[in-house]
Amino acid sequence: MTRILVIDDSDVIRRLLGEYLSELGYQVDFAVDGQDGIDKALAEDYQLVFSDIHMPKKNGYEVYTAVSAEKPDLPFIMTDSLPDQLAEMAKNSGANCCLRKPFDLAEVREKVEDLLSSIETP
Repeated sequence: MTRILVIDDSDVIRRLLGEYLSELGYQVDFAVDGQDGIDKALAEDYQLVFSDIHMPKKNGYEVYTAVSAEKPDLPFIMTDSLPDQLAEMAKNSGANCCLRKPFDLAEVREKVEDLLSSIETP
């Protein structure tokens, strides 16, 4: 089963993405801040990571940088209410995309399916 890690300090966002992605058939795990996200992403085998940009302990750019150094092929979808310089830095460093909150769930599904199909098909 495809595993997705959702890293966000907002319980509402974690629940929303968790319920939606689970309905789509994915196994979803959660991290409550950037450091928790780094620890989980490096310790477990995920096929995709959602990471908020603005979080306590480590921001999303720091999460992406730390995780991609160890797992460079792990796709990242960055999320933010108001994409700013951190979101741009993550995107420029190789994060796959940045979705603006509130989410359009159809766009979430499309991005997830596109990214997962690109890693499944060489």
